[in-house]
Amino acid sequence: MPGNYAPSKSPCQTRWAGHFRRSRFSCWILVCLCASSLTGCLAPMTLEGDVLNYDKSSNNILSRLVLLNIARARYRDPIHFTGIANIAATYNFQMNAGMTPALTGENGGLLTPIFGIGAAENPTISIVPIEGAEFTKRLLTPFTSDKMTLLLQQHYDIDLLLRIMVGELRMPRLGKDVAFLNEPSDMVGYPEFRRVVLHLSSIQDSNDLYIEPLIFRRSWTLPAEAMTPEGLQALEHDEVTVTFDVGKRLYRLSARVTGRIVITNYDPELLPDEEKIRMNESAQKGPPNEVVIDIRAGYPGGEYPMTGKLRLRSFLSILNFLGKTIDYEPEYFVEKDPRTDEVAQNPNHTLEILEEEDEPEGAELTVYYKGHYYAVAPDKEYPWNAAGFQLLHQIFQMAVSELPKSTAPGITIAK
Repeated sequence: MPGNYAPSKSPCQTRWAGHFRRSRFSCWILVCLCASSLTGCLAPMTLEGDVLNYDKSSNNILSRLVLLNIARARYRDPIHFTGIANIAATYNFQMNAGMTPALTGENGGLLTPIFGIGAAENPTISIVPIEGAEFTKRLLTPFTSDKMTLLLQQHYDIDLLLRIMVGELRMPRLGKDVAFLNEPSDMVGYPEFRRVVLHLSSIQDSNDLYIEPLIFRRSWTLPAEAMTPEGLQALEHDEVTVTFDVGKRLYRLSARVTGRIVITNYDPELLPDEEKIRMNESAQKGPPNEVVIDIRAGYPGGEYPMTGKLRLRSFLSILNFLGKTIDYEPEYFVEKDPRTDEVAQNPNHTLEILEEEDEPEGAELTVYYKGHYYAVAPDKEYPWNAAGFQLLHQIFQMAVSELPKSTAPGITIAK
């Protein structure tokens, strides 16, 4: 018959076509779900890995900077530090999905899912050189006694900490203070300093060493005419105890005062307030980087009584000291005082730094400078060098703890 002729589909073909369309739609849904779930898994995995890598890299950079500057100090070269002030990273996660006919010959009508997942990272790292006023404030200013106390509260050995942080010991001799330098070139002062530090360490080993501020109550009087209601209210906010003597028309004031830090072999709270006030006034005459020592007879370690003052170094002085001990001013063994109990550790070096032409074996951290490799010497009997470098790293962090988030001049690296 003339005209167009379209063969009709059989019921079986119709059912197959519907099944195929439903299968294709289900496959598409499955592809989307798989891609979405993989993207959700990829985001936290990428973020976690990058954060850990940034942390590891930042810590490694700081450690190498400290070691590099010890090597610079060994040659009396200028010290320089560059800090990572800020890291900001932007992440972009992308997903694409689809389906394509399978290349399966006669079964080419089957569909194969295709999908892709991508992650892009765009970190911005701000690097700030420590110089000018910041260099003076952070690296040239001696540490104060409260920072030393904070480190001792982390259970560092006092002999290790004092050998790193203290520049000199001042003790009374014949009516005047005599300085004993923590420098191997001081053939009289250096052995005396080491013996004092060893004695303090032996008292610490028996848990009888106190490193605390002097706390006392100070009292004074004011005539009633000199006290205004506003002033009286302000004193109450300052936790000052106020009583009024009606007969003498006087205000008697009393306040709890926290004074300077002292190192003793007795509990300072046992002292009367008058004696603590006298000790504090004497300590206040010295600079903020002084720490008073008062080891008395009749208490643990009192067989070797002593009074004196420790003066803390700056971080730059610490680096210069460690740099000099590598070559031209090496440290040496000092025997403890006969009155000192046995001590567990008494190494020659405050922090032993290797200087080798070839990269030292077994060293976890090395830097190359002026034809030599420098590394912290591996420990042999006890973990002295490892603890010393960890302490030095923390001291550096304390010195630059207020590094600004942005300052000029600075370097910004966009990866």
